Amino acid sequence: MRIARKLVGVGMFALVAGCSTMNSLNPFASKPKGNQPTPLVDLKGSMAVRTAWKLEVGKSQSYMFSPAIADNTIIAAGGDGTIVRAEAATGRQIWRTKAGMDLTAGVGTDGSVIVLGGAKGMLLAFDMDGKKLWDAQLSSEILSSPVVGQGIVVARSIDNRIVGYDAKTGQKKWTVQRNAPALSLRLAPGMVIHDKDVLIAQPGGKLMSLILATGAPRWEIEVGVARGATELERVTDMGGAPVIIDGDVCAVSYQGRVGCFDLATGSPRWTRDLSSEVGVAADQRFVFVPDDKGAVYAYNRDSGTSAWKNDKLAYRRLSTPVSYGRAVAVGDYQGYVHFLSREDGAFLSRAATDGSAIESTPLVVGSNLIFQTQNGTVTAIAVE
Repeated sequence: MRIARKLVGVGMFALVAGCSTMNSLNPFASKPKGNQPTPLVDLKGSMAVRTAWKLEVGKSQSYMFSPAIADNTIIAAGGDGTIVRAEAATGRQIWRTKAGMDLTAGVGTDGSVIVLGGAKGMLLAFDMDGKKLWDAQLSSEILSSPVVGQGIVVARSIDNRIVGYDAKTGQKKWTVQRNAPALSLRLAPGMVIHDKDVLIAQPGGKLMSLILATGAPRWEIEVGVARGATELERVTDMGGAPVIIDGDVCAVSYQGRVGCFDLATGSPRWTRDLSSEVGVAADQRFVFVPDDKGAVYAYNRDSGTSAWKNDKLAYRRLSTPVSYGRAVAVGDYQGYVHFLSREDGAFLSRAATDGSAIESTPLVVGSNLIFQTQNGTVTAIAVE
C-alpha cells in the first residue's frame, strides 16, 4: 500500500501492513515528490573541501548500504553482490569479489569477519580477504546492516526477529522475537555494538539493549510515542542507528522524539519532539539531526536545549549527518554534501558526488569523510 502524500513527499518510504508487502514503492527514487526541494544557491565557502578519491561498488537498487571501517581500510558493498575492500586514505582497491547473490544490507565488521544481508533473508559472512566463511537463512528479508562483535554476529529480519550467530562457525546462539507494529515504514533501523551489549533500533519507535552473549534483554524504551487518531497518524519508527558517546546513547524516531538516554539503564536524560527518518550524529557538545522536512537541528548534548536550526535545505531528503572538526556534514537526494558550522549552522562549503541520493551513514576516517551514494559511488571528501 502507498503511504499518505505527506509521508511520500518527505521520505519516499513505503508504509506496509505487518511485514508482508514491503515492495510497493522504491524508497530511493531520484527525486522527491510532493513538496519541492529547496534550490541550491551558490556558496562563498569558508571551508576548503575536495574529493580525495572515488570508488565504484555497484548500485544499491532499492536498499541502503553503508561502508564500514577496519584497520585503516573500508569495506563497501552494492546491491548486485559486489564487495570491495580498499585503503581508506587513498581508495586503492585491495580486493573485489562477488557474494554469489544480490545483497540487501551491509556492511558490518569487527576487523575479523565481514557480514552482509543477502537476497531472501540470507545472512553472509566473509573473512577479511573476501573468502566466504558461512551463510545462514533468516526468516524474512534483511534491511538493517548486520553487526559483529565479541564473537557474535547479530542480524535482524523485517519480521522483527533478532538472531545471534557464532562469528566463526555461523552456529545460531540465540533468537529474540519482538512483535512488529501493524503499520511501519520501510526503513532500516540500525544496530550498534558497545562492549558486551548490542543496541537495536526497532520498528514502532523502540530502542532495546541486549546482552550479546545470550540475547537477554537489558532494557527497552520508547523513543517514539504514537500519537494521533488514525493508524497512519500513529505510525512511529526509528530513524537510522543509535549513536553511543560517553555514557549516553542518542537516537531519533519518525513522528516521535529525539533524545539521549543513559547507556546502562535506558533512562532518558532528555527528549524533544521531532520527526526524522534518518539517524543522529553526536559529539562532545551537540546532537545533530535533520527532520523529515529537511531542517537540520543542533541540540546541546547535556541538556537537550536548542543550539541552532538551519532550514535552508528543506525537502532535500537529507542523510544521517556526521560531525567533524568545526563542521557537521549532511548528504542530500542529489548527492551533494553540505558542510554546516558546528557552532551556528551556517553554510561553510558544499561538495558533489555522483548526482544520486546519499542514504547511507557517513564515516570519518582520518581527515576524510566517506559517503556512499545509491548509484554505488563511494566518495572520500577531504576537509582541509
